[in-house]
Amino acid sequence: MDNGDLWHFLRWVGFGIRLALLLLLLAGALITCASLVPSERTVAEFRAAVAAGEVDRVSYQAAGGGDPVAHPRELIRLEWSESPLIWHEVRREIVDDAYRGYTVDQLMADVNRAPVRASVVYDSEPDSGRNPFPDWPFKLPGGSNLWWLAAAWVVTFVIMLGSVPRLGNRWAWFWMFTIGQVGAILFLILEPRPVWRGLGEVPVPEKRVMGGNGCLISIGLSIVSMVLAGGVGQLVGVVLG
Repeated sequence: MDNGDLWHFLRWVGFGIRLALLLLLLAGALITCASLVPSERTVAEFRAAVAAGEVDRVSYQAAGGGDPVAHPRELIRLEWSESPLIWHEVRREIVDDAYRGYTVDQLMADVNRAPVRASVVYDSEPDSGRNPFPDWPFKLPGGSNLWWLAAAWVVTFVIMLGSVPRLGNRWAWFWMFTIGQVGAILFLILEPRPVWRGLGEVPVPEKRVMGGNGCLISIGLSIVSMVLAGGVGQLVGVVLG
């Protein structure tokens, strides 16, 4: 294999890695969108699903403080999934069949009796505004996070930092990766050439976006991405019921 063949092979490998990262991020974004718009269910429907072994992940919040025996901790939020794309939550009063508060002890007892053990996580709702990095690649309600999604986002971020982007400088892309939420996906689609051009020539842009303008664009991008995420989540809910 001469140098020309080797270079062509490496370009194909790089393009394959780019497509793989893009597919992983798109899959993770779809799962995240579905989790943002759970359908409404009742506690009775949740307990029936758990008993049937249909619940995969559970995320809850409970009233805090007090003696757990004299004052059992009642749930104030309950969300669960039956598959990565099917999410439900109890939006009204969280009570059992006897119209008493559904407690953490009852929840764990139901889960422990299930034929398939669901992953249960207490959601403390930490302040996500402490850093500019997006939550969605690193946090999913209930249970373990999607390590492959986090890894794909980090690898894409490192590739961006080590490259010379065509449409904007690294600072512009940094803001779109972080504040803009979906910059990693856009980077893989557009840089260094649009993905639909394959290994074709890299087009030369008339003007690159600099850091300041990139920051402003990222703010608008974050708003658009949140609206789109809600719309995609609604669509997934309608299609999958």
